[in-house]
Amino acid sequence: MSQWGKTIILSALVGFATAAFAAGGDVGQAAKQATNWTAITMFAVFVAGTLWITKWAAAKTRSAADFYTGGGGITGFQNGLAIAGDYMSAASFLGISAAVMASGYDGLIFSIGFLVGWPIITFLMAERLRNLGKFTFADVAGYRFKQTPIRAFAASGTLVVVTFYLIAQMVGAGQLIKLLFGLEYWMAVVIVGALMMIYVLFGGMTATTWVQIIKAVLLLSGVTFMAFMVMSKFGFSFEALFAKGVEVKTAIAANSGKTAEEAAKIGGSIMNPGGFVKDPISAISFGMALMFGTAGLPHILMRFFTVPDAKEARKSVFWATTWIGYFYILIFIIGFGAITLVLTNPEYADVAKGVILGGAGTANMAAVLVAKSVGGNVFYGFISAVAFATILAVVAGLTLSGASAVSHDLYATVFKHGKADSAKELLVSRATTLALGVIAVALGIAFEKQNIAFMVSLAFAIAASANFPVLFMSVLWKDCTTKGAVIGGFLGLISSVGLTIVSPSVWEATLGNPKGSAWFPYSSPALFSMTIAFVSIWLFSMLDRSPQAAQERADFEAQQVRSETGLGAAGASGH
Repeated sequence: MSQWGKTIILSALVGFATAAFAAGGDVGQAAKQATNWTAITMFAVFVAGTLWITKWAAAKTRSAADFYTGGGGITGFQNGLAIAGDYMSAASFLGISAAVMASGYDGLIFSIGFLVGWPIITFLMAERLRNLGKFTFADVAGYRFKQTPIRAFAASGTLVVVTFYLIAQMVGAGQLIKLLFGLEYWMAVVIVGALMMIYVLFGGMTATTWVQIIKAVLLLSGVTFMAFMVMSKFGFSFEALFAKGVEVKTAIAANSGKTAEEAAKIGGSIMNPGGFVKDPISAISFGMALMFGTAGLPHILMRFFTVPDAKEARKSVFWATTWIGYFYILIFIIGFGAITLVLTNPEYADVAKGVILGGAGTANMAAVLVAKSVGGNVFYGFISAVAFATILAVVAGLTLSGASAVSHDLYATVFKHGKADSAKELLVSRATTLALGVIAVALGIAFEKQNIAFMVSLAFAIAASANFPVLFMSVLWKDCTTKGAVIGGFLGLISSVGLTIVSPSVWEATLGNPKGSAWFPYSSPALFSMTIAFVSIWLFSMLDRSPQAAQERADFEAQQVRSETGLGAAGASGH
């Protein structure tokens, strides 16, 4: 049987399983919703369409370069939309709207943090990445360094960031399908994992890019309509929208036994900063993670190798920033729409307590329920299908960057010393995709009750502490050496993961330890772990007096010329 015969049979089985589960009886609390056939039909149409794109892309994916970067033939505008698609993930659409619903104004820290990382990429990274790199950010970080240690570090950093980011997407997908189809949560996560593996295994970067572009257009259209409809209910007055939000939060506080004065203070607090991030160190640390993490996300950095040259790379960032900025403004409106339309509707929420029905984790569905409030069942179906598409596309991009770290950075460069056969490299990449899919499903089930925007912020903290300092110092600092980059990078990686595990969000909330027992008191480790990484890179580089280090310093000039002019960077070829 041909490869595509097998794919179609596998996708049909996934589709039948989905339909069978969806048509099944009520399962658990999430089945409060009746089976939504409009949404299921739209899901089926989207899945069928994207599988067709994957089939088309598979015919064009003949080499490792095609698989990782779509052959380097994607335009700046297309790539900008695809980056925006990668960035407008479940965390952005579902998680930030839930954070705004819970914390009001403070939910904006996610939007602003995610957005302000883009100027760093525009002015410091985009051109240099495209001029120096081939498939992954390790090509850039290790341009003048010893390949084995720097690739081992880069692959480790990529896999840890990808794993944390994947958890958030899987949680979002699981909650969404659970809510819509009345499935058990774990079944929903398994279905997403299976579809994601099909996209990446067969279509590679070309399929992932086109799924991202289509999804970005659908999502931007959907949130525009949602924001318009929310505002129309308040006469297009922001003042009226915010006043209603304060009124709802005040009523919820009053129902919980607060005095009128206390309730008014709590209600009014949603228009003030400071409720979500309690102290200045947490605020700075959290902001740094979101800002610098953007420039260390492997699945975003990988997108700069899909365009033909540095000019298109710059154009990609311009378009990505435009779409992402527009999207985040609308998400803030939708978050307040959730306070005013969802938390006041007894069909969706416990009005007295101000929580969405269905238990912990279903707060992530705020945006989807706003869609139902403003557009009825048909628009609810559309937004649900788009949210599902969002998750699938982002998960595919993440898996691709994880697979390329193992196959290109470890297998081809470290184990085969750059002499790997292209077909074998592809095989390793696909095996890694399967392994990552299984890990993502298992962790998605374990972290079911976490807010997904917060889960992604942990991935950003690790990217900011490990990948970004090494990338920044290796490209812009002449005295950086292999020893400095690798030791500093690993110390940043280990400290950020370690501090994350012993922080209240994981130690207490996820691992179930008693309140107040966390060893590290702040919600984000970035301020500390980034400092450790930068200081270590500087210190170990300055202490390195080996002949190898002297050669690496001497090679900086050639690297700088190539990074700033592109001389010698022919097409998507390596150096």
